[in-house]
Amino acid sequence: MSEGPEPAPKRPGLAKTALVLLPMQVVLRGFEPILPLLLAGWFGRSVATDVYVLSRQVFTLAGSLVFSAYTDSALVPILAEERRARRSELPSLLGALLAHTWVVGGVLAAFVGALASAWFAYRFDGTALSLALEMVVPFCLALVATSTRTFLGAVLAAEHSYFVQPIASFVSILVNLSVLLLFHDRLGIAVFPVGALAGELVAIGVLAWYALRARGLRVRLNLSRPPALVAFARLASGEVGGGAVTRVNPVVDQFMAGLSGVVGGGFLLWSSNDVAFLPTSLLQAALLPVLLSHLSDDFAAGDIDAVRRTVVRALGVVTALLLVLGGLLWAVREPLLRLVYLHGEMDAEGVRRMANILPYHLVGLAPFGALLVLSRAHVAVKNSRIMVGMGILNAGCNVVFNVVLVRYLGLEGIALSTSLVQAAVAVVFWFQFEARVAALRGEAAV
Repeated sequence: MSEGPEPAPKRPGLAKTALVLLPMQVVLRGFEPILPLLLAGWFGRSVATDVYVLSRQVFTLAGSLVFSAYTDSALVPILAEERRARRSELPSLLGALLAHTWVVGGVLAAFVGALASAWFAYRFDGTALSLALEMVVPFCLALVATSTRTFLGAVLAAEHSYFVQPIASFVSILVNLSVLLLFHDRLGIAVFPVGALAGELVAIGVLAWYALRARGLRVRLNLSRPPALVAFARLASGEVGGGAVTRVNPVVDQFMAGLSGVVGGGFLLWSSNDVAFLPTSLLQAALLPVLLSHLSDDFAAGDIDAVRRTVVRALGVVTALLLVLGGLLWAVREPLLRLVYLHGEMDAEGVRRMANILPYHLVGLAPFGALLVLSRAHVAVKNSRIMVGMGILNAGCNVVFNVVLVRYLGLEGIALSTSLVQAAVAVVFWFQFEARVAALRGEAAV
């Protein structure tokens, strides 16, 4: 007898789940902002911090080829469909996905490490080169570790298990901070990628224990290529390609900051960006994984109208909330930045410049929130093929705006460029989503 489709498991309401997750995320992830504060307090704005920030951005770009395949990705709608139609095959599918992640991720990490080392040798010399090369191995290992963690997170999100992820993040950051505090005198600024790697490994342990023991999920490692894996690879290639192109932007921004002639300009730009977009990090942790799993379930059930209603409501709530929070950050930016950053090696002039840069980042806060919602909507309705084109639009606009605005506004122009790009991409995403909904309705009517 053939196996019939299984209804999606009972799920909690989207708003209720997000509201419960939000205070958990605020408390459990409240230690994350300590990392840039330690960086600023221990090393200030210097050549070393610029080398670290640039190296981090290079590996973040490279990492988009590995871990973005699972971060709020097409794996969630794929698993939603497989759970309904072929639930007995899930252990084999999960094992094939994980095994391919390790094999492909390991090869890519080795390639990226070699390429990054060659580029660093061209870009730096002397002490700066030694520092950059010292960070290559932990950054490479972190790529594979992060891909494993995000895989487990996506699997649990598809099962509507959201609460263990902030706990894993909390334990991870505690381990990360412990490594930094214990070894920063011995390793210097190179301790930061080492601490990040240690935190990732611990988070993997927490998520794996919960998935395998508490949830009872089964994973049979294998290197087969079932149809669902092939379908996921096809969809993920669009997401990965788009993400990889978009990840060029921070590298370009750091390059342009270096041309501005401001000592530590790359660090100032990166730090002010982190402060401006802190609200979206909570949004991504508390709402977006829940939103994606709900949209994926509705799409798997063929309820396109429910998908659109949920997206419109999410856009309204997220945009309004971020406009309010952006205004609040703008109003308190100077005392907030002095309180947070004016310690240790960080100088008052650097903090003042960050306060000048911050409003230009805040212009893009609400558009970025809308962009995040709409990108998940496209993933849920299996429209990942547009991501490469959107990534090219994103990166192309950023280069043009950077070249024009940095000439007149300096570092502030680079921040404004990012904000304008986010607004433009959000608008295009919306019209593309409406076109996709219309096409799906047309297919259903045939």
